[in-house]
Amino acid sequence: MSSPAHTVALVTLGCARNEVDSEELAGQLEAGGFLLVEDPADAETVVVNTCGFVEAAKKDSVDTLLAAADLKDHGTKSVVAVGCLAERYGAELADSLPEADAVLGFDDYPVIADRLRSILAGEKLHPHTPSDRRKLLPISPADRVEAADVVIPGHGVEQIGQGAPATGPRTVRRRLDANPTAPLKLASGCDRRCSFCAIPSFRGSFVSRRPSDVLAEARWLGEQGVKELFLVSENSTSYGKDLGDLRLLETLLPELAAVDGVERVRVSYLQPAETRPGLVTAIAATPGVTPYFDLSFQHAAGTVLRRMRRFGDPESFLGLLADIRRQAPEAGVRSNFIVGFPGETEEEFATLCDFLAEARLDAVGVFGYSDEDGTEAASYGEKLDEDTIAERVEHLTALADELTAQRAAERVGETVQVLVESIEDGVVEGRAACQGPEVDGTTTVNVAADAVRVGDMIEAVVVASDGVDLVADPISAPISGPVERER
Repeated sequence: MSSPAHTVALVTLGCARNEVDSEELAGQLEAGGFLLVEDPADAETVVVNTCGFVEAAKKDSVDTLLAAADLKDHGTKSVVAVGCLAERYGAELADSLPEADAVLGFDDYPVIADRLRSILAGEKLHPHTPSDRRKLLPISPADRVEAADVVIPGHGVEQIGQGAPATGPRTVRRRLDANPTAPLKLASGCDRRCSFCAIPSFRGSFVSRRPSDVLAEARWLGEQGVKELFLVSENSTSYGKDLGDLRLLETLLPELAAVDGVERVRVSYLQPAETRPGLVTAIAATPGVTPYFDLSFQHAAGTVLRRMRRFGDPESFLGLLADIRRQAPEAGVRSNFIVGFPGETEEEFATLCDFLAEARLDAVGVFGYSDEDGTEAASYGEKLDEDTIAERVEHLTALADELTAQRAAERVGETVQVLVESIEDGVVEGRAACQGPEVDGTTTVNVAADAVRVGDMIEAVVVASDGVDLVADPISAPISGPVERER
């Protein structure tokens, strides 16, 4: 008789890009003979897909690894760190966190099943040795297409010894939930050199996925019951530049929107300085594409943006927003901002506050500046003290809360399409087109819970708001989706 399969649980932290990577790892592990379980307490091995973006995310990753290690007292045999924190720090993380049985980098992903078997067999693996992943690929974006020997998570890397499936995406992906929204990776890495950001050093240079691979995975997701495709990358506005066509996203969007089963397509992470008029029009006017703009402003004062190695000012940003709303008045817009950047004056901070008041954004994330290892800004002088940064974070957060609540209130009377994502205790909740997954507000629909299902799309009219959240009454019967979806 064959021995039972080893059990493994995946815990994912951080952004939607990490969610794609986790589902790729899940596919590799399942194809390699592992049995996936949802509860880490039921698993022989717990794999934590960490985030290494900012200090708070790093702490959350370490805390999650320690919590998983506590399960060893109840039957769990090994805890393994993967993801951005593991890739970024490698052996340093392993030395500081002996509770983790292994720290694996991106290069281990194609053979993840073999690595976990070795760990369960008692083998002590050498921890990942970090390197600047930008140096693994040619400087010229056009030359990166042929660099097939570089592992790029989520880009169709075949499992060694297993191969890709006969149909569907080249990536061996396995969905880890039944959510009607799923992230779909457009590209990985970034060629920008923002002075505060370390992501390019451990995610590498920018590499687009081929349109045929993106479309194939989109069709597969549609077959799995996905209603909304959430296009993710470090910089979606650069998509196609290494494939010889910087306008490739504009031509790809209608094809994605036409995929069977998919109701809408949403684009994330747009660089304002690279957001060309044709892309604005494609997002604002293509049927099936959500008029939603996730714009990475980061600040508004031109002087701060220059020190950040970015471009823009209030006038150009407001002009971009005006163009968006001219073409799609109902468009949703979100952004993130860093306050307390080295040298930020009271006048520059006031410029940011004034911009926020004029921008009428639907969702705003506020982060206090902190030094990141290996970044240019870490070497800057004129650092603001922690109390000043905390005060500015509190001030801008309160202002953003007030302004986004006002923006939500402006939507009362607006007709929206709500994708139902949860039905709990009789409450039907989902997201309108102006609301992105996880980070934005939600919409509660005043409809009987037994009359709809998760995955339904409901046309409704907004009747109230609560902060950034909306309340809506249905005005037509829902477009039904399946109650349960295969994984």
